[in-house]
Amino acid sequence: MAESQGAPPKSTPDTPWSVAKLNNSVKSWIDRLGWLWIEGQLTQINTKPSWRLSYLTLRDTQEQVSVQLTAETGLLTGMQVPLKDGDRVVAYGKPTFYPGRGSFSMKVAEIRHVGAGELLARIEALRKQLASEGLFDPARKRPLPYLPKKVGLITGRGSAAERDVVTVAQGRWPQVNFEIINTPVQGPTTVPAVIEALHTLDRDPDVEVIIIARGGGSVEDLLPFSEEALQRAVATAGTPVISAIGHEPDNPVLDNVADVRAATPTDAAKRAVPDVAQERALLDDARARITAALRGWVQRERNGLASVRTRPALADPMMAITRRHEEIERAGTLMRRDISHLLSRESQQIAALRSQVAALGPSATLARGYAVVQVVPRDHSEPEVVTSIDQAAPGAQLRIRVGDGSITAASMSTTPAD
Repeated sequence: MAESQGAPPKSTPDTPWSVAKLNNSVKSWIDRLGWLWIEGQLTQINTKPSWRLSYLTLRDTQEQVSVQLTAETGLLTGMQVPLKDGDRVVAYGKPTFYPGRGSFSMKVAEIRHVGAGELLARIEALRKQLASEGLFDPARKRPLPYLPKKVGLITGRGSAAERDVVTVAQGRWPQVNFEIINTPVQGPTTVPAVIEALHTLDRDPDVEVIIIARGGGSVEDLLPFSEEALQRAVATAGTPVISAIGHEPDNPVLDNVADVRAATPTDAAKRAVPDVAQERALLDDARARITAALRGWVQRERNGLASVRTRPALADPMMAITRRHEEIERAGTLMRRDISHLLSRESQQIAALRSQVAALGPSATLARGYAVVQVVPRDHSEPEVVTSIDQAAPGAQLRIRVGDGSITAASMSTTPAD
């Protein structure tokens, strides 16, 4: 590929650069940066009153990056507040590359402490920015597990916060398991170390909740827990995070981003694991209430059964049948009596009618000596009662019915009545 027009020719195996040329080129590039302000946290100060120059190391607050500073010793001794490791400062200087030894540093002409007021203003600005992005939204907060298999703890080595969390948690639930990662909790290396520990615990499938704990301190001491890089790492973690930084008045940004804010490390332990004594008391209370409820139900059922047993239908199961049988017997007796009365009345009526019929009928008349004469036609059809002499011409066959039978006779002659 052809080189850009005006660019210096690249080195080749036949025309390599010398070390001096390389360092001089680097120095010329760095010199172009000029004077500028940078911010960081002091981690190492090497100075003596007899030295003309003092040497400081300034670390980035969120990354594992540092730069060497060179300052006149008089600049440091003339400051109203002496510098110490861990101070948050802004420095005005010029980046410098020393070709002779191939080293890089920054020549400082002015150093200022970053005041607490300015730090708080930056923290509030970051808080508003993250809130506008929704990182504080309660809807994204993850619930804590009821009884985690393992609790991850990020805190300082041998710190009171570590002792408080472990002691209180084990006192509440002796079988609780911890995965503890000790990190710096103050200074420029805090944020990268805490983020790395957070990623390690978040990848562990047995860790179900992570506690980030530290004791109280000044605004500068707690500043790492308000750095933006840590907030975004906590927001993207898949494991619920409890913030236990400082004490009740302290409020780093981590408290807002974490899923749960604990007032103290002790409070974090109480939120992470349940109290076995309290849970057992709840179980005993629940068991007692269940037992009482069951006994009450059994007693109510017994009372109901006793009430049912006292009912006449269950006291004498045959009573209903007996009552119905008696009713049927009474009804049958009444029916028979009514039928007998009806038959007797009808029999008497029939007898009376029979007497009337007998009194009016021909048999009674015949019994008194009267007779009924009938003529028998020659064609032997039904005989006819003779009511006129014209019906019984001489020689006609007659049938004479008397009280005890009938007499067959022939008409000899007829005589009209006078």
